[in-house]
Amino acid sequence: MKEACAVFAIFAPNKEIARLTYFGLFVLQHRGQESSGISVTDGKKITTFKKMGLVSQVFDEDTIEKMTGIAAIGHNRYGTTGGSVLENAQPFQYQTNLGPMALAHNGNLSNTEILRKKILASGHSINSSSDTEIIAKIIYSNPEKNWSKKITEGVKQLKGAFTLVILTQKKIYAIRDPWGIRPLVLGKLNSSGYILASESCALPHIGATFVRDIKPGEIVSIDKNGPKTIAIIKQPRTAFCIFEYVYFARADSVLNGRSVYQSRTQAGKLLALEHPVKADYVISVPDSGTTAAIGFSLASKIPYVEGLLKNRYIGRTFIQPGDKLRKLGVRLKFSPVADMLQGKSVVVVDDSIVRGTTLHDLIKVLKKAGVAKVHLRIASPALKNPCFLGVDIEKHKELIANNRTVEQIRQKIGADSLGYLSLEDLKKSVGKLNTGFCTGCFSGQYPLQIEK
Repeated sequence: MKEACAVFAIFAPNKEIARLTYFGLFVLQHRGQESSGISVTDGKKITTFKKMGLVSQVFDEDTIEKMTGIAAIGHNRYGTTGGSVLENAQPFQYQTNLGPMALAHNGNLSNTEILRKKILASGHSINSSSDTEIIAKIIYSNPEKNWSKKITEGVKQLKGAFTLVILTQKKIYAIRDPWGIRPLVLGKLNSSGYILASESCALPHIGATFVRDIKPGEIVSIDKNGPKTIAIIKQPRTAFCIFEYVYFARADSVLNGRSVYQSRTQAGKLLALEHPVKADYVISVPDSGTTAAIGFSLASKIPYVEGLLKNRYIGRTFIQPGDKLRKLGVRLKFSPVADMLQGKSVVVVDDSIVRGTTLHDLIKVLKKAGVAKVHLRIASPALKNPCFLGVDIEKHKELIANNRTVEQIRQKIGADSLGYLSLEDLKKSVGKLNTGFCTGCFSGQYPLQIEK
């Protein structure tokens, strides 16, 4: 499953802003692995550098040293709307009637085609297949006379999931969609610097401290005077993506005041109570299932062991094209500890099942290593529906659970038993928070109307 992207921004005159942005993007690499980019302003001009690849592949010392200024924004991309090509890499930079601007976006609009037609009808061209370009042109083509009003009026036309960071000559703007679907946090760096990031885990790595979450619908500006809320666009309900707690976010992040690690541990405990089983060991599919597996072990009293070792130098299997390469990737990526597992009954805990191909191959690897029984436990409900709000699942046929029962899924992937965490218990694992949730991928109920 392709994740939401990562955005990062910093306002810190007299600091190495490009280097700090590089470190921030490095920590947020898990949210996007196709391309990376940074834009900086020196108060007059904006300079952007971006390429395809990981953060460590895109930037070198010479590039970072040359990118000096007072503020910067950065982006790691996974393609949702638009292909994996340089033309869609972010940030996007434009020259406007108010001077240069650069924009980076996490999420996915649900009214893209309506806005695309509006832009074309107004005489503007569209040069990429990314909805981020559409957002930028909706904002800067607005007739308002200053950036605050342009951004506020432009954002009112957007529907869907979006967290935005916008760089102008002297300011940074941060925007979170009114439903609050994707996360965005504000941090402080020393006495005068400020940070914006998709997740709180990026803050301590660069010496920043957490201040607060950006509120759903909030538009914030940051300049030499610090952060200022310039508008809040409200919706009747909020709908934070609950899958952020299941998989997307790093375990050391805090979302809506709730530790992701604690949420996943609690999900594993509830999973053990929902689907008890007799087994010798609990093991995880590392790394995404590890925290829930620890929780499962604690609740079930079945010892947790490191039964699958992960090759850290192999990329995620879902970014490899074609089933043959994906199957080869599973064998290269995971190695069972055969001596310990031979003849044993094991509980394998993972965060979710998407297509089922990876788990099917993984179970075959475990059985070949001599495992007697594989009891698969999933720390989220069955994924039955596409996501149109920032995750690259757009077709029902891609999902193994869409038209199959749990027993049919079990048979197809080759497990001896299979149990999913219920949606009710997933919500319990997150706890009572001051937000609603989007559960569309599980329930089919989306927080807003999706454009056909």
